[in-house]
Amino acid sequence: MNTRKILYQFGYRRCADQDRPSPSRHPVIVVGAGPVGLCTAMDLAQRGIPVVLLDDADRIGEGSRGICYAKRTLEILDRLGVAGSCLEKGVTWKLGKVFQGDDQLYDFDLLPEDGHKMPAFINLQQYYLERALVERAAELPNLDIRWRNKVSDLKHRNDGVTLTIETPEGSYDLDADWVVAADGARSSLRGMLGLKFQGEVFEDRFLIADVKMKGDFPPERWFWFDPPFHDGRSALLHKQPDDVWRIDLQLGPDADAKAEQAPERVIPRLRQMLGHDAFTLEWVSVYTFQCRRLERFVHGRVIFAGDAAHQVSPFGARGANSGIQDAENLAWKLALVLKGEAPEGLIDTYDLERSAAADENIGHSTRSTDFIAPRSAQELRFRDATLALARHAPFAKRMVNSGRLSMPSTYETPLSTPDSDAWSGSARLGAPLPDVPMRDSSGQPIWLLEAVGGEETLIHVPNGATLPTGKRVLVIGKDLIDVEGLFAERFDTTSGSTYLVRPDQHLAARWRRATPPLIERASLRMKGFEGDYV
Repeated sequence: MNTRKILYQFGYRRCADQDRPSPSRHPVIVVGAGPVGLCTAMDLAQRGIPVVLLDDADRIGEGSRGICYAKRTLEILDRLGVAGSCLEKGVTWKLGKVFQGDDQLYDFDLLPEDGHKMPAFINLQQYYLERALVERAAELPNLDIRWRNKVSDLKHRNDGVTLTIETPEGSYDLDADWVVAADGARSSLRGMLGLKFQGEVFEDRFLIADVKMKGDFPPERWFWFDPPFHDGRSALLHKQPDDVWRIDLQLGPDADAKAEQAPERVIPRLRQMLGHDAFTLEWVSVYTFQCRRLERFVHGRVIFAGDAAHQVSPFGARGANSGIQDAENLAWKLALVLKGEAPEGLIDTYDLERSAAADENIGHSTRSTDFIAPRSAQELRFRDATLALARHAPFAKRMVNSGRLSMPSTYETPLSTPDSDAWSGSARLGAPLPDVPMRDSSGQPIWLLEAVGGEETLIHVPNGATLPTGKRVLVIGKDLIDVEGLFAERFDTTSGSTYLVRPDQHLAARWRRATPPLIERASLRMKGFEGDYV
């Protein structure tokens, strides 16, 4: 049973491209108006690239689906202009608890330190996120969203791609320099290119239900192994906005997916867990989890992102968060290539970096699923022994895997210059910058990531050295004031420290004593230039 809650429905409209005798050409066409496609299109549009976004549906809100959005995702959404509305609506949380039976094994804090603009996580139904993204997208002059435009054919050309689009008024063709396939786990573009996923499908089935009720549970992540209300299985509870609660119940590999969604099967399970029947069902589904990906994410001028490129189990909230990081990684690179400021080979680094990120996420997701739903007697013995030890031994608590939660990727690629000096602090080469509360030159509060924005930026602690001209530079003590000393702590600053930040806010290089040639070579490497250029 899937209860469909439609928040927004969009009307089909005829576009000028349908009336032209030959196909119109666009720099970028994004296929799929889910969170990943919307973020990709919005990021490109905000970088001055005209984008057409196609979606075969005309509505938002068919089940809550993804609900957990991590700190890094919120920082990306903030740069895109939608984090404020998400935070206002979402349920903020950072604490989690793990139980076995009736006993709490341990708890954890995902953001124990202060001094960050964004929280560790928010829970927000996916339809609310999509609504915020669509509303923001409508404000962007470079972005054209076309609902009920379904891609039915794709042809590669030497300099781009031709798409055939089906609409309620017939078909038309579009040419594109680049196509971003963000059309989800059942990607039609992936099928058109004959591409197959590699990886594994897990046999165990899980019931996922959104339940509307009044509850006294705090806004925390609660996970049970072998709970008294669901003997021999696992369960998960999350709070969402509007008095809606996400409940995950392990069913086992032999469960009948269709039968388990029937209200007469779901409601008794939930009544047993909650101890009452004062609830209504918002949405119910049964999942078999998959940990798979394409071998390559870039195929000529077609680039795959999000679930179209990779799939993981929901444990750890890695699906949407990873997909939005795909969008962030791709947008600045594609924008530079289209503007003629970087070679086309820069797009290969999207495949390199996000393939590695997908492998990392698949590895974490696979280990979580194996621990939660052991597939052999040996795995079950290991899991049970670990849980027994965790009651008394702190080291064993770290081995309990109820879903390692989403973390941003650190890129280990040739784009990063090696650290020649020892650095302490939480800033890491290849990772997103840690945020810091600062003040601007007029004394107004500003966050570091707000100041950096989406441009290549140098952050410099002055020592009288000359920096390259033509670079965007933020000087500590002049442009940004480190009032609380947290920038110095997190970035391990000394006089002359200089940091090169990529347009996606990842740390590309850092020096104790930078020179213009060093900075220029690192900047060129970051943009994909090789050989004589560097």
